[in-house]
Amino acid sequence: MPQIHVLDVTNRDGVQTARTGLSKFGKTMVNSYLSRLGVAQSEIGFPFLFHEVPYVRAQVALARAGAFGNLRLSGWCRGVVADVEKSLPLGLQHYNLSISTSDYMLANKFRGRLDRAAVVREMTAAVRAAKAGGAQTVGVNAEDGSRTDDGFLLEFALAAKEAGADRVRYCDTIGGDTPDRIRDRFATLASAAMMPVETHCHNDLGLAVANTVSGALGDLDAGQDAWVNTCINGIGERAGNADLLSTLLAFRHGFGVGDRDDIAFGDPIDLTWARRFSTWASYALGQPLPFNQVGTGRNAFSHESGIHADGALKDHGNYELYDEQTLGPFPSDWHRQPGRVVLTGEYGGKAGYRHVVEGLGLDIADGDEDLAFEVTQLCNAMTGRPLTDDELRLIASYPRQLALLFPGHLAEASAATSLSA
Repeated sequence: MPQIHVLDVTNRDGVQTARTGLSKFGKTMVNSYLSRLGVAQSEIGFPFLFHEVPYVRAQVALARAGAFGNLRLSGWCRGVVADVEKSLPLGLQHYNLSISTSDYMLANKFRGRLDRAAVVREMTAAVRAAKAGGAQTVGVNAEDGSRTDDGFLLEFALAAKEAGADRVRYCDTIGGDTPDRIRDRFATLASAAMMPVETHCHNDLGLAVANTVSGALGDLDAGQDAWVNTCINGIGERAGNADLLSTLLAFRHGFGVGDRDDIAFGDPIDLTWARRFSTWASYALGQPLPFNQVGTGRNAFSHESGIHADGALKDHGNYELYDEQTLGPFPSDWHRQPGRVVLTGEYGGKAGYRHVVEGLGLDIADGDEDLAFEVTQLCNAMTGRPLTDDELRLIASYPRQLALLFPGHLAEASAATSLSA
């Protein structure tokens, strides 16, 4: 039976959102939350960029230490051999390689530098380099796939498959697709290429979630697994990407995924982490959640009008599609306590750190309090805001792996971790 897999791109497309940003430690927390939620794969960033290298090394070390469970970590590269060759030494096992495919972008982005034949040559060479370098899976991205004609999309997919690619990503780069069209195109392409077609939908028409679900159904129509791209809270370029929680809820409550025998998630999704993740992301990104944010907004389960209030008081199912408790608790972080409170962070001392650690009941890995304390200070300096309870828990559990985020500051710990990896 074909299955649905989520490949979240918060740490790649999401962090490209204009007027916002996320620290490397914040990106690490995204991976931690994705693993808790049961997502199949995280596109963790750009391993060919110099400033991502310490972060990527830390993620690989954390994954090897078991911090991310079964979450796959993948890197995004341009569809050129040079990017792949720069990335391979860092130890990632999964890649998505991207290149534009539409005639519009060939004419107006490449401006004659590349034609269709050159696009295929560049892409297939990059795929072969990744596979030769030990990559377990490689996806190829047809940027602006929604404006690429069916014939060239199929040619591109088949060439990628022959070179060793495992999936082709159909990018609705400008967010102009519609649900009926995308389902038909996915079914046709997946059937002809005999490989999964991955959704990557932007929200310029407010249809990113609908298009993502419809594209996945097209894969299933063709008897292929469906891979869907999401971002936490729907962040991303311009109007954003398909919202992670909205997409999961649409599959589960709109199409019965999890309750039917003919359609299923390929990974154990745990929605009880949804509120903590969404609320943390709003805090870390500095983007307040809209009151009507699906599942996690302040008004998502609020009622006022007489008819609605009366019905909800009798049975919340009268006016609610799903039980709010399935989304887990909202966080109640140490730093949010009112009144007198002792915190720990960039300028804190050992006494304050011990007070918080003991208050949260944390056990520090290997009893290395000095290292955990230093990593806490550095992570607080990196984020510029009080650390949350979940962040402090991750630091206490994996201080040596997180030390790799700070090369030169904690060289001894970093070297010890690298040697033991």
